[in-house]
Amino acid sequence: MSTASADVVADAPARPLTLLSEEEQMFQASVRRFAREQIGPHVRSMDEAGLFRPELLQQMFALGLMGIDIPEEYGGQGGTFFQSVLAVEELAKVDPAAAVIVDVQNTLVNNAILRWATEEQKRTYLPRLASNTLASYALSEAGAGSDAFALSTRAVDKGDYWSLTGRKLWITNAHEAGLFLVFATIDPALGYKGITCFLVERDSPGFAVGKKEDKLGIRASSTCELILDDCRVPKANVMGEVGKGYKIAIETLNEGRIAIGGQMLGLAAGALDHAVAYAKQRKAFGKVIGEFQGVQFEIAQMAVEVEAARLLVYNAARLRDGGHDFVSQAAMAKYFASDIAEKCASRAIEVLGGVGFTKDYPVEKLYRDAKIGRIYEGTSNMQRVVIAKDLLSR
Repeated sequence: MSTASADVVADAPARPLTLLSEEEQMFQASVRRFAREQIGPHVRSMDEAGLFRPELLQQMFALGLMGIDIPEEYGGQGGTFFQSVLAVEELAKVDPAAAVIVDVQNTLVNNAILRWATEEQKRTYLPRLASNTLASYALSEAGAGSDAFALSTRAVDKGDYWSLTGRKLWITNAHEAGLFLVFATIDPALGYKGITCFLVERDSPGFAVGKKEDKLGIRASSTCELILDDCRVPKANVMGEVGKGYKIAIETLNEGRIAIGGQMLGLAAGALDHAVAYAKQRKAFGKVIGEFQGVQFEIAQMAVEVEAARLLVYNAARLRDGGHDFVSQAAMAKYFASDIAEKCASRAIEVLGGVGFTKDYPVEKLYRDAKIGRIYEGTSNMQRVVIAKDLLSR
């Protein structure tokens, strides 16, 4: 990140806190400070290199950001799902790539293990996930994207172990991960009823991390293919019941969508912060551009959209933590936040004008990062399907 862009981040005021307890405010402030002071100076270089700095990942583990709602008995922070979403939001204001690393670890992998793993599996893996092991969630394949259960990766019972063969694509965190939640089918003829979830360690025989994707945005977050060629997985590493992996995938992704909404919310809020800070500094025709009504309208529109997204995301996270139905609210949060992230990043570039189109300021990166929000963990069209079906089924 250039000096100019770093100054904008430093000068940006914290947005008003909405519906947060004192403990949550303190947690939010600590993550915000870490993001600005430790991650901020490296955002541009990591984006250009397409790599996340290992020392920053180590710091995130040391701060407890990789095991937020893992209970203390397993070495975690004993926090809440809502706090995981807060962390994702604050990190995304500075670097959405850092945010998705924390997101996948907490709201997908840790969450799935807490809900579905055996006690022995929890004691084996949760302390590692809280302290030093990054994880990946491996569901997608070339022919299984929105139709997630059309996957072809096969799992064959070999008596003493399971043999997994297939290829996974677009797997977040894969370059650095030491543990993978891999979904495979025991029989394609069974459809979704054949899907099973396996805990696969990186050094498993027959397992390899393949091509790393060269992406438009969130470039510091690794996205790779996984190659399984007679990958041997112990029988003890089946998570949940054989043939019930579809339930793990559906329920975990429903929760993970809230955090993606949080990532897109944070991105939009970061874009707004940059636009406001720049509008207070840049002068044209003898006065700062923030005094022009045209600029004020753009900023006002962004502020309304960010606040609306925040309320949707926070509400969905609170419903989840409270044990209430939240599937439709999660879909709404992700759909709306993904939409306004693109719009806010675009408006921020326009407020900054020519410099906003350059890499000297971070808004062009936020614009590139925003696009993935409408695609991963359920496309915007799939979210609309979920929302509509819920309404029509009542």
